[in-house]
Order: sequence, then structure tokens, then C-alpha cells
Amino acid sequence: MSLTAAQHNQLLAELDEARREAERYRLLVEQSTDMISRHTPTSEWTYVDVSPAVERLLGYKASQIIGTPGYDLFHPDDADNLVKRAESVSYRGGLYTNVYRYRHRDGHYVWLETTSRTIRDDSGEPMEIICVSRDVTQREQAQRATRRLARVVESSSDMIMFCAPDNLQLTYLNEAASSTLGSGPDGTIALNLRELFDETTYSTLLLAGLEHAAQHGCWYGSIALQLPAGKDSRIAEVREIIAHRNHVDNRRVEYYSIIGRDITHKRKAEDAARRQQLELAHMSRLLSVGEMATGLAHEINQPLAAILNYCRGTLRRSEDGGELSLDQALQAMQLIAGQAKRAAEIIKRIRSYVKRTEYQRVAFSINDSCQDVTGFLRQEARDNQIEFRFDLDPTDPQLTADRIQIEQVLLNLVRNAIEAYSDCEQAWRTVTIGSRCDQGHIEVAITDCARGVSAEALGQLFDAFFTSKPSGLGMGLAISRTIIESHGGQLWAQSDGHSGTVFRFRLPLGQHPDQWP
Repeated sequence: MSLTAAQHNQLLAELDEARREAERYRLLVEQSTDMISRHTPTSEWTYVDVSPAVERLLGYKASQIIGTPGYDLFHPDDADNLVKRAESVSYRGGLYTNVYRYRHRDGHYVWLETTSRTIRDDSGEPMEIICVSRDVTQREQAQRATRRLARVVESSSDMIMFCAPDNLQLTYLNEAASSTLGSGPDGTIALNLRELFDETTYSTLLLAGLEHAAQHGCWYGSIALQLPAGKDSRIAEVREIIAHRNHVDNRRVEYYSIIGRDITHKRKAEDAARRQQLELAHMSRLLSVGEMATGLAHEINQPLAAILNYCRGTLRRSEDGGELSLDQALQAMQLIAGQAKRAAEIIKRIRSYVKRTEYQRVAFSINDSCQDVTGFLRQEARDNQIEFRFDLDPTDPQLTADRIQIEQVLLNLVRNAIEAYSDCEQAWRTVTIGSRCDQGHIEVAITDCARGVSAEALGQLFDAFFTSKPSGLGMGLAISRTIIESHGGQLWAQSDGHSGTVFRFRLPLGQHPDQWP
């Protein structure tokens, strides 16, 4: 069939348009940053044709990869994604989208997202597979990092909560927070941040913390939580507030992260350790009193003997027929009462020292404690021909601590100084007790002039059960160091090994309650 000139010209125009259309598609394919490829419909997915973007994505030139089985370049863990319909595969309207790792020519793997369609002939038989692939490595790495971070947040032992800035409604609780605070039966969160604090704490500490975080990005501190009913046997606190700003309007807070900590087990462990320390301290006081029994008995015996003498003298005068006026009888009774009071004070001092007590943080004069302890040891010092000397701070500094325990340390150290003279023949024996206040700390020194401590023994003085005394248990100095360190201080010894020893301890004058043991 012959064509008319008009039909011929129209056909030429259509062919020319088709060539131009094909050229446009060719340019589109060649200029696309996505890799466009054709594959055989067999299981090997052999490359039939590929766009130049393959070099940027996979490092191959088109001529190098055509004829290569595409299946061979899959990561072993991702090769069967399509067959297994893995989570990374989606299907819609005849198009498969798969996210997988693919081997680069250099040997490393890149993440690709490929959308593919199978082209079929009129009978439905597959002719080829057309794929469009793009590099999504950065996206996948970011998503994986986000998922890892989410797992860390969810498994963290700290309580992590997200909070809306407008109404302070909690929008997320990690597992630790949900366990401590509780959630609805269906896992929903029905808590508002203001419900977790008493009114005073909320209006002062929490709102100030949120405001500080909004202005500076974050807030650190400690705010006690008031837990819901049924959870009030636990103890928790907020430690950190982070303000997350909107990426468009940097002045607007999008949400807050509230980081807290359930400290129930920590408090129980601290209480157990405190009870153990109290028992050790009490045992040390009992041991000390046992070691001082002879001296204490002698000290108590003096007022008792005086009372007996006054009574016998008065009775003897009366029995001998002498006149005993009312004034003389009253004078005798006053003398007896004075000695009885002295004996009672000694007994009271012993009882208060050995009594099992809880921690009692009070402000007291360290100078007075030094005087009181030496009074307690006066008889023992006399028996060993020892004189106490004092070099106390004239400002009379006040120490905030557990007075009984600090005096126990003083007593242990002064007794050590007394006992240091046990194997010395020198007649001139002194124990000097000094105190100095310096930059918010008080330092107390107990000095003897005995034979000193060798360098080898000096390194072991504070070890439990180490002692140079024939009958000592080696616990006094170890317990003393524990007491001083639990008060935030230090205890140490200095000696040249031949002319005496100095024991010193240093304590802060005042402490915040959270720092107490």
C-alpha cells in the first residue's frame, strides 16, 4: 500500500518525535542520580543494561557490570529478602520496594533502596525486570542509630520521661519510669508532671528547673518525687531536665526530657551500711571502756571513798559524844552530795559513751569535746605520769557532726598517745591536743613525744586488725578513719620513727544533709 505525500510526511514527523522522545528519556536516565537498570527475569538477575549512575553508587562502569549476576552482589543476610518477604520489602500496585545491602566494587557494602517491576509479554511471561535504585546508606545509618538510641533509652536503669511544655503531660515513659511510676492497664500514660511533686516542691524547685532548662538547654540537680499511691514505698528523684527546641523556631521548646532515678535500693544499701557502721562504732566504744576499766574504777572509787569518809567522820563524832551542830551536819551533807554528784557525772559520762545511738547531727564546740575526752581519760593519764597540754583555736570553732562519734575518734587517738609511752623510760611525758580552723575546715592534732612509729608500721596503722599492742585488737584506728571519712574528712598519721607521733584529722565545719552518711 502506497502512502500519499501527506501520510509520508506525517509518518516522518511521528518518527522524528519518537526519536526526540527517546533522546529525552535517554538523557533523563543518564543524568539521573538514581541507578536505572534492566535485568534478566531469572533468579540470577543478570544485568542487561544500566545507567551511568552505577559508577557513583557501586564503583563499576556500565560496561564492567553488564552481564554480571546481580544476585551475587547482595549481602548474604539480605539475598533472600524478596523470597522471604522480609520487613524491608513492600509491595504496591505491581511495584516491589526492597531495602538491602549491596557490595561496592571496593568490597564494602552500601545500603540501596530499589523499586522494581517485572515486564511481561502479551502471554504474561516475564521478559525483563526494570529497577530504580538509590543510595540510602546515610538514612539507614541514621535510622539504625536512632533505633540503637531508643533501645538504650528503653533499657536504661534511669527513669526517662518526655513531657509536653504547655500542659506538662507525660507523653513517654521508658521501662524504668513505667515500673516506678506505673501506667494504665493498656500501657497508656495518664500522668501529669505536676502530680509527681508536692505543691511546694512543684511551685519552687520544679518550675525553676524547667525555666532554667528552657533558657540554658538543661538543668542538673536533685528534686524528690512524690510517687503515686501504691508506689509510695519507693524513693525516686529528678536529676536532670533537658529542653528540646523546635528546629525552625529555636526559641520554642518542643518537649522536655525528664531524667530521674529510683534510689530505693541505694537508700536501703546506705541504711544497711550505716547500721553496720553504727554497730562497729558501738563495739569500738565498748572495747575502749573495757580497756579503761581499771582507770574508770579508780576514778569512781575516789568520790565513793570520800562519801564513806564523810559519813564515818560524822558518825564517829556523834558516837563519841561530841556535839554535832545543825550547821556541821548540813556541811557534811553538802560535801557528801558534792561527791555523789561527781560519781553520778562519771557514771553518766560512761553510759552516754557506751550507749547505742543513731546519728545525731548537731553543732558543737570541738574545743569542748577535746576537754571532755581528756577529762574522761584523766585517771589513766595520771597512772602513766602523763600531762595533757592544749593548743586550741581561740575562736572556738563550731563543728556540725555526730558529736558522740567524733569524741570516740578523739578518745581512740588520745588513748593511743598515752599508750605510746608504755615502753618509754622518759620522765617528761606530754600529750598535746590542738585545734585549728582554716578555710572552712577544722583540723585536730594529737601529739605525743614517745618513740614514734616506724615507716613500715606507719603504712599499716589504719589497716583492720593491725596492732603493735600485746593485747590490742587493731580496730580502733580503722574504725576511727571510717568515722572521719563518713563525715567527709581525712585522718592520717605522721612520725619520724624516733621522737614522737602526730595523728591529725580534718573535717568540714558544716555539711549539707545529703553529704551525711
